[in-house]
Order: sequence, then structure tokens, then C-alpha cells
Amino acid sequence: MLLLHCPLLLLLLLPLSSRTQKFPTRDEELFQMQIRDKAFFHDSSVIPDGAEISSYLFRDTPKRYFFVVEEDNTPFAVTVTPCDAPLEWKLSVQELPEEASGEGSGEPEPLEQQKQQITNEEGTELFSYKGNDVEYFVSSSSPSGLYQLDLLSTEKDTHFKVYATTTPESDQPYPELPYDPRIDVTSLGRTTVTLAWKPSPTASLLKQPIQYCIVINKEHNFKSLCAVEAKLSSDDAFMMAPKPGLDFSPFDFAHFGFPSDNNSGKERSFLKSSSKFGHQTPSKPRVDLHKVCVGNKNIFTVSDLKPDTQYYFDMFAVNTNTNMSTAYIGTFARTKEEAKQKTVELKDGKVTDVFIKRKGAKFLRFAPVSSHQKVTFSVHSCLDAIQIQVRRDGKLLLSQNVEGVRQFQLRGKAKAKYLIRLKGSKKGASVLKILATTRPNKQLFPSLPEDTRIKAFDKLRTCSSVTVAWLGTQERNKFCIYKREVNDNYNDEQKKREQNQCLGPDTRKKSDKVLCKYFHSQNIQKAVTTETIRGLQPGKSYLLDVYVIGHGGHSVKYQSKLVKTRKFC
Repeated sequence: MLLLHCPLLLLLLLPLSSRTQKFPTRDEELFQMQIRDKAFFHDSSVIPDGAEISSYLFRDTPKRYFFVVEEDNTPFAVTVTPCDAPLEWKLSVQELPEEASGEGSGEPEPLEQQKQQITNEEGTELFSYKGNDVEYFVSSSSPSGLYQLDLLSTEKDTHFKVYATTTPESDQPYPELPYDPRIDVTSLGRTTVTLAWKPSPTASLLKQPIQYCIVINKEHNFKSLCAVEAKLSSDDAFMMAPKPGLDFSPFDFAHFGFPSDNNSGKERSFLKSSSKFGHQTPSKPRVDLHKVCVGNKNIFTVSDLKPDTQYYFDMFAVNTNTNMSTAYIGTFARTKEEAKQKTVELKDGKVTDVFIKRKGAKFLRFAPVSSHQKVTFSVHSCLDAIQIQVRRDGKLLLSQNVEGVRQFQLRGKAKAKYLIRLKGSKKGASVLKILATTRPNKQLFPSLPEDTRIKAFDKLRTCSSVTVAWLGTQERNKFCIYKREVNDNYNDEQKKREQNQCLGPDTRKKSDKVLCKYFHSQNIQKAVTTETIRGLQPGKSYLLDVYVIGHGGHSVKYQSKLVKTRKFC
């Protein structure tokens, strides 16, 4: 039982002798071989009994398919799946032509007469549909005849699929939907959505191999997996199921809601390594559409989504034996908004301590109560470099990276309000001090030279002393030097952990203090001071720290220096 292309159909109708050759049936060995050979049906007008075909329609160019039912009262079903455009299709039936004009004469009907019998008769229309839904026609008792399926796309060139069978009860190639085919959103966060669905009876009752494939996009729901595949590139393979108990994200979302650094070497972060996403074709443009197959799970969490964004979720049950699918009823959800940052108010001339999580950010607001010509922002980054942005009434005035102590002076404006955004380091948490003032002479942080290293003179080392030097500035400041004995295995990593420049001398033991002194030089080239630290033990390691203390009492620590006395003198 099959449908044949017109010339092939006519050839089969022509009698080779006094008898006319019959249509091949579904059980014939040759036909079974041809069904297994999908190339036999490619771009043919044959609809094989019990197999799904895929084909292509050009816009405004109709296509006709045939299917033969040989016996009356035969069950018959046909399913049409539009892919990326709506279709118009019509199913009709007409009687089969006579096998011969007269049994006694043995003369066959003329070819042209048989052709007219088949092609010129429109037949009886059984069903018609227009749209992009997966639609089907089912009859439990159909008459024998030649069934015609006419398809047309008026919107654009498009793909589609057709399935026809005379044994719809036993075939069941499409997974059956549960009594409630909806997708439930069980949990909603700023960057995550958890979905749950009821299993297909094809898996739970008939024990057929079913896997579930989820599709996520920001545009609309899809009615078939065929439509999804048409949207994606043809070589974009299904993603592998995650390991049991581990939901993984299909987004990298750099392009799926997060800013991209356009670095192809860092391919996907929702999307973390390319191995999770199958083959990628760099030359093809990415679309905001992703699918992931999760095996036989009935709950899945999609992560790395963009906050306050609406996403559409579709779920398809796929029979892995037949590779045919059925769509659940899709859903959509909007992720929660980002938690609003609490804005810290800065007071004129007061130092504010700020802590920022790794890769985090903090917002501060400065609203001078009086008119002002200039406003000064002093920032002391205690650990790694941070980024500061300053906006005045929404306009960006400043965007700089800050390491150590920096001071920025901006032009003022009457009744202006300043919004300061501080972005932390990628390496770890950030600690800093910030001061905002409209009084230009108000400087609580001491000025620093560009180079804050301490230099040790190796040739001047003895068994009980070391000599060091450091740079100063043109501003007269107080400098205090401290020492601490450390183990011989003390390394740079331990030293790095103690580089908080905001920890002042008040955190040190009194026994660590070596001395304090004032110095400066109007000639910046000569702003250098040296000091010899005595009373040390032979062959011991010491960590040296220099603190510069400003007029307001705030101190800044130079970079620590590890030194070691000679063991033998």
C-alpha cells in the first residue's frame, strides 16, 4: 500500500500481458527494501506506508503526493508537519482506474486514457487545513482508492514532513502525550528556571525508548521539533544528556543575555565548553535558540539566563527508535529582576570603608548640600586594582582603574548629584576607602610616589642589620618602619595575603616598631630616604613594612619587603 509518482504509477497500471501488474503491497520484500532505502523516496511523489518522509516546497509551487488503499474498510491516517512556514494542504480520494478495458480482448486501455483517468479527476475532498500546526486526518474505515495530498506554501520556501499509514493502531510512531501535556515552571530565579513535565505513556506504559528535548529561546514557542531544526543550522547536532543528577546550562551565554568579549578562544562560558554543545559552525550566525536533550528526566533547571527577561520553553518527546517526536504544550516565563543595589550615601569630607565581593559592584551617592565649583574624590584601594565610574546627573564624567591611592578632581555644578560605581577585582574580594569633598584643601590620604617598593642593599647586609631605602614626595609626611621575624619558608604567596595597604600601624605589635621620622624634598629626584635596621639575629628572615601617615591620620602601607641577615660574618 503506497503512493506513486504519476509516470511510475502509469507504468505499473499498464498490463505486461493479458493481466495488469498490481500495486506492490506493504508486505512485499522489494517494497520493504525500498522503505529501508530512504533515498528511494527522496523528492519522490510516493508516500510509503508506515514511514515519515521529509521534503521541500518552493513558494507558490504546489506539490502532490499519492497513496493507494487497495481494499475497502481499511484504516487510514496521514500527518503533516509544517517546519518553518504555514502550509495549505488538502486530502482527496478518487476511485482506482479499471485494470483493463475488456477481459476477453486482452487489449489494455490506451496510455493517454489511463493518464486522464488518474490526473484529470479531482476526486472527493476529505480534509483541508491551513496553518503551521501539526495536523492529521484519521479514518477507522476508508474506501479503497487513490488518495491525493496537495500541499502549498504561500509565505516562503519551506521544509515539511508527511507520515501516512494503513495500520495507525499498531504503528504508533509518535510518542503519546500524557493526560496533562503542559510544562510546569516549578522554580524561578534571576538567572535560572526549573521546568517539570509528566512522562509520556509511550515510555511509562509501553516501555519504548523516549528522550525529552528542551528548546529555549526569546522569541516564541515552537509547535514541532522540525520547526526548531529549520531555525537552527542543519549540522547543529542535539546536545548530549547531562550526567545523572547534574543539570547543566546550554547557554554561554555570552550571546544569550551576557556581554561577550568577542574572543573565539573563550567559546561559551550557558554555553562553558564547546564539548557540551556539539559541533559549532563559526561561519554561521548564532541565533538565540538552543535545544538540549536530557534523556528520560522529567525535571530540568536551565541556568545562566539574563535577569528580567522573558524566555519561551518547549519540550518534545522523541522516540529514539523512529526519531519521530511529539510536542508538549509550550510555556514562557520571565526571570526575576536583579536585586537592587543599596546605595551608600557619602558625607562631605568623611572617609567611607567599602567592601566588594569578587567580581561584584557597589553604588555610592554624593549630593553636596552647598553650591560648589569643584568636587574631589580620593580613593584608596587596599588590595588589587578596582574600577571607579562617576556620573553627574546621569552623565559619565570619570571611568578609571585605581591601584593604591588616587585622587580625582571634577568640575562642580549647582545642586548636582553624583553616582559612584565601584567594581571589584576578578581575583578576589576588594577593600577600599573613599572620600568625597567639595573643599579642595581637604586631603586625608597622604600623597604617594609612583613606586612604593622598598629597596634592600645586599652589600650592606650584616649578621645583625639590613639597610633599606624608599621614595618620598614633595609633601612632608611621617614615615614609620616596622619589622617582623618570619620563617625561612615564608614565600611571596604568604606575603601577598598580607598586602592590605589599609591596615595601619595600630594593627601592629609595639615590639615590631623600628622608628618613625618625617621627610620630604622639593626636588622629587632627591626624595629618597635610607634607614639601617639593627639588632637583628644572624641568618634570620624579616618582613619589613613602611607606613606613610597623612595629616588626617590615615596611613598607607608601602609594598612589604622580605630580607634576611647574613648567617656568618
